[in-house]
Amino acid sequence: MPVLRAGSPHRSYSPHRRSRSLATVAGILVALLSLLLGLPGAAGAAAPQRAPEPTHPGHEWAGSEIAKHEGTAAVRAPRPSSAASVEGVDVSSHNGNVAWSTLWNSGVRFAYAKATESASYTNPYFAQQYNGSYQAGMIRGAYHFATPDTSSGATQANYFVDHGGGWSKDGKTLPGALDMEYNPYGSTCYGLSAAGLVNWMKDWFATYKARTGRDAVLYTSTAWWKQCTGNSSAFGSVNPLWLPRYGSSVGELPAGWDFHTIWQYTSSGATVGDHNRFNGSMDRLKALANG
Repeated sequence: MPVLRAGSPHRSYSPHRRSRSLATVAGILVALLSLLLGLPGAAGAAAPQRAPEPTHPGHEWAGSEIAKHEGTAAVRAPRPSSAASVEGVDVSSHNGNVAWSTLWNSGVRFAYAKATESASYTNPYFAQQYNGSYQAGMIRGAYHFATPDTSSGATQANYFVDHGGGWSKDGKTLPGALDMEYNPYGSTCYGLSAAGLVNWMKDWFATYKARTGRDAVLYTSTAWWKQCTGNSSAFGSVNPLWLPRYGSSVGELPAGWDFHTIWQYTSSGATVGDHNRFNGSMDRLKALANG
């Protein structure tokens, strides 16, 4: 037993007092941990807030926002004077069931159909559009309307591939395309910095290539690209450029590209509205399809 000195108070051991002390220490540690986890970049910090899923994806297609923000020219692009051009179209759910034989008879030889938007929408007319153009004899491809504020690039690329955006080396299937344009649901650049958007696209393109073996096509306008990516040159050496400009020439290209691959030259063409020209001969278009 411990020896008590004269005059010293007797301090008895109390398990309740020790429990209260431990609880106090534990509470302080929990508070500190919560504070640390709330700091930017801290391990275990909450994921960034995502925007809600698109509310009217059936109203959006390649160029729907380009026309609203950049306008359409009164002068149509002249018919090409050489064989180094191939006529094409792009379609989405707003076109419904497409008269592919009519387009084929008018000289259209390739088509892109919208397959998906974000990671929640699939075009209800996609089968008729994608398979119908193929059956008419056209080279066809699928595109994805991007919403970088709703989910990651990888998530949306996987959703696209899983819902019609795949690729096969059959000589009649073009690589998938990523549609990057003005945000129909909020801030023009989806609330992301230029670096944030570039990284989102890198994530999408890398995932698509891992899934299909192909480098996807990029659809974008020069004006949007300058405003939202700082005119990044990160993709010009790899991803073919599909450029919308409704006028007599393709105009200025975004940084990184020396030439365009596809030009969307009008949004008011015959039968479906959006018409395109491939920048090359039919042999070169087939080469793009074959990879």
